[in-house]
Amino acid sequence: MPDHKIRAGFIGCGGHAFRNVYPTFQFAPVDLIATCDLHEDRAKQFARQFGAHRHYTDHREMLDKEDLDGVFIVTGYGPDNRPLYPPLAIDCMKAGCNAWIEKPPAASVAEIEKMMAVEKETGKFTFVGLKKAYFPAIERLKEITERPEFGGLMSLYLKYPQYIPNENEKDLATSLRMRGFLDHIVHPGSIIDYLAGKIRHIYYERSPRGGGIMNIKFTSEATGVLHFTSGRSNTSPLERIEVIGHGENAVVDNGVRLTYYRKGNRGEGGYGRATNFMGPDDQAPITWEPEWSLGQLYNKQIFLLGYAFEVIEFANCILQNRYPTRGNLESARELLKLYEAFQHPPGQIIPINPPR
Repeated sequence: MPDHKIRAGFIGCGGHAFRNVYPTFQFAPVDLIATCDLHEDRAKQFARQFGAHRHYTDHREMLDKEDLDGVFIVTGYGPDNRPLYPPLAIDCMKAGCNAWIEKPPAASVAEIEKMMAVEKETGKFTFVGLKKAYFPAIERLKEITERPEFGGLMSLYLKYPQYIPNENEKDLATSLRMRGFLDHIVHPGSIIDYLAGKIRHIYYERSPRGGGIMNIKFTSEATGVLHFTSGRSNTSPLERIEVIGHGENAVVDNGVRLTYYRKGNRGEGGYGRATNFMGPDDQAPITWEPEWSLGQLYNKQIFLLGYAFEVIEFANCILQNRYPTRGNLESARELLKLYEAFQHPPGQIIPINPPR
């Protein structure tokens, strides 16, 4: 166990936090000091379950009474379907604490920029829980795209079973469809942002039942496609991503199985003459996937799904006095730009980061 830990508070004692965030602390440099929830029985139960010293029902009281380095916030939405995170993160930063917030971080670019202004004012930071950018398979995929032999990321394809709201469903305050879109677009969006960087513009079309296609042009000149596979069977794998370089490509299936296709040829003799599909070993594809028989950390859900890694990174950023490079508010702003782009009707080019 690490010798140095951050002193942490936690706002929110719900099911998602119980399953996926609190359990990471046993593997991270985190000393849980206090829990906070509007329901005192929950705050007390979670404090006992996860070893916190005290519990509160008012986060301002917790911030005032406790000496904390960071605060985890998992609270969900208000009655207007807007995430509750921006004002809570601002309260934490103004009280001298760094904040870790679950996704989606906000409902608008303006709210993200307000948090960014408080970061500059206080010298503290807000870290966003973009778990898919911390998937081990996605981290390795990123590293592959940066190898000289890959030749740079030229294009990508990602499929994700997201429903695109129609024009009558785009009022966030009244539409659970739009809230669902805000809640989930950050998942494929965070992978795209991590792998390919900022988007110049998008173009999307919607099918009658809510699926669709988004074409992407990146500021790097690379291109991409996000396939919204709403309507697919729930028994099928959730997602797939493929990245293309120069003579190489790599694919991640279902978030855990990575295949790297290196430069090479299938068989010998050229087209129409090859008698064997087996090429040389040093040109063969490489595949990684976890095994499920041994009690390893890498096959635990909180590691496979990135939760442990993002919590560890948040704590290390505090301990090492550095600003996060992944899951920061700059990335969050790009995701909210993407969300706001879908408030426009389909069938048009929508600028995200146009040339100046």
